[in-house]
Amino acid sequence: CYTLYQYNLSYYNGKTLDPLQHHSLWGVEWGLHFPTANGEYQSPINLNSREAQYDPSLLDVSLSPNYAVCRDCEVINDGHTVRIILKSKSVITGGPLPSDHEYELHEVRFHWGKENQRGSEHTVNFKAFPMELHLIHWNNTLFTTLEEALGKKNGVLLIALFVQIGKEHLGLKVITEVLQDLQYKGKSKIIPCFNPNTLLPDPLLRDYWVYEGSLTTPPCSEKVTWILYRYPLTISQLQIEEFRRLRSHVKGAELLEGNDGLLGDNFRPTQPLSDRLVRAAFQ
Repeated sequence: CYTLYQYNLSYYNGKTLDPLQHHSLWGVEWGLHFPTANGEYQSPINLNSREAQYDPSLLDVSLSPNYAVCRDCEVINDGHTVRIILKSKSVITGGPLPSDHEYELHEVRFHWGKENQRGSEHTVNFKAFPMELHLIHWNNTLFTTLEEALGKKNGVLLIALFVQIGKEHLGLKVITEVLQDLQYKGKSKIIPCFNPNTLLPDPLLRDYWVYEGSLTTPPCSEKVTWILYRYPLTISQLQIEEFRRLRSHVKGAELLEGNDGLLGDNFRPTQPLSDRLVRAAFQ
């Protein structure tokens, strides 16, 4: 069983898959092995700001994150991305979410490019950002685990934040400072303290888009609610370079010809919007 955080892309049904050899291969073969990846409501998408429909009802109940500072968080290089596994209970309610439903934050994931011109999974008016981070939540009102919520109506919420290059991000400093210890696939480190609130934009800059989509990694389950903040976070060039130094293989592994082993360009290409509506909580 391949879940959101237990899949192994390197070997599936007797076939070797290495989508990280080059960014153009990331996600290309997934539909052969994970039928859901061929669905009509896949993510990421290009957000066309002119075609997004302003929905004032999104403002009736404000989106309310109630994130707790996490003690002893685990940071992992799984060969595909960097993951922060949160131990303390952080939740979010309101906005487009069903009333009286609470969504619990499970982990944070990063997608980035080997160059600043690319890296984000979603694009805005066909513009890519150097990085995108995902806060993965599950509905703990209806379900008891993230696995149980996958593919179910109102089961999973992903909050996406675009990242641009500029000044250092202090909240992510505790992560970027330990990446040198996670150089190879399978490496992990416990950090004493991480505050997920620092990943949210200033309260005055919390305009967002919302649409229904899927996970962007296998098994690509659909029925995922996506909330994408309009205003990006800022990290420094030095911070993103720490991500680009990571490797997608275990230490000592032999690399295929043409594969530099560096982890990056781990974004899925944008998928057709089909008949979906993108709503905006701002005009």
